[in-house]
Amino acid sequence: MNTIETKDLTKRYRELIAVDSLNLSIKKGEIFGLLGPNGAGKTTSLMMLSTLLKPTSGTAIINGFDLLKEPSKVRASIGMVFQDPSSDEILTAYENLKLHALLYNIPVKVIDKKIENVLGLVDLQKRKNDLVKTFSGGMRRRMEIARGLLHEPGIFFLDEPTIGLDPQTREHIWEYIKSLAKNTGMTIILTTHYMEEADRLCDRVAIIDEGKIVALDSPDNLKHGLGGDIVLLKGANLAVEDIKKLHFVKAVEEQGAFLQLSIEESGKHLQELLKVAGEIEFVQAHSPDLNDVFLHYTGREIREEEGSSMDRLRAISRAKNK
Repeated sequence: MNTIETKDLTKRYRELIAVDSLNLSIKKGEIFGLLGPNGAGKTTSLMMLSTLLKPTSGTAIINGFDLLKEPSKVRASIGMVFQDPSSDEILTAYENLKLHALLYNIPVKVIDKKIENVLGLVDLQKRKNDLVKTFSGGMRRRMEIARGLLHEPGIFFLDEPTIGLDPQTREHIWEYIKSLAKNTGMTIILTTHYMEEADRLCDRVAIIDEGKIVALDSPDNLKHGLGGDIVLLKGANLAVEDIKKLHFVKAVEEQGAFLQLSIEESGKHLQELLKVAGEIEFVQAHSPDLNDVFLHYTGREIREEEGSSMDRLRAISRAKNK
């Protein structure tokens, strides 16, 4: 059963096409990742699916509700954690959660029990009466995850859930996300530009570049689709034509000053490759990762320097008002 179906979902700002004919089918209980660099369209896609931006064209069915005709029903059936902090830091965790519960018309008699449950899920019961401004970045993110879960949504949207967090906190957030999908059957859609995050969490990922999906599959299938191990070579006058003739070389691409090869069993064939390659200044071999997949489909690496979602909204607003 699919909880999200999009049909040619598009967002345009005059000459700028932020999202170009997005077509997705996402299953119930799936952790689905939108992977791409800053400006690729992943956050814009998330904001359309969550009714925060109206599509220029196309539509979607979210939890059985029409995105354009039934936006209030869509909003009631989803939860969302924004990349930028959105909780009130002069309120306590409990007060933030109670305000959210009242906005979602959760019956007053069960609010406290639900708050205890979600705070337990993210291990913040002992801090429920502390002001949010006293929380670390990771604690605040966990509290906002708890808030998004309070009304028991069928779909949970996470925009860059671990950006700016330390490695230990990031690992904890990953465990929360995986347990949510496993224990509740909730569909989780997340945006990220961290390769390891997408690889560890997602059942499937869609790689988005310049508003279009350029690849969509499980992380393992995407990596296996490259056809072998990745070898990077750098040197003067590399014998490219001789390299291409080697039977174990499946693909050859120029990447700036480097030559990137996809080869079968690099451990077995690397010495033979180096004999014919010419004068080598640098060589590196590794199993393919999602960054290699992105590089293969787009010709450039995922950039780590992501702007915040507010930065992107300001850029979109400027483009819209030009």
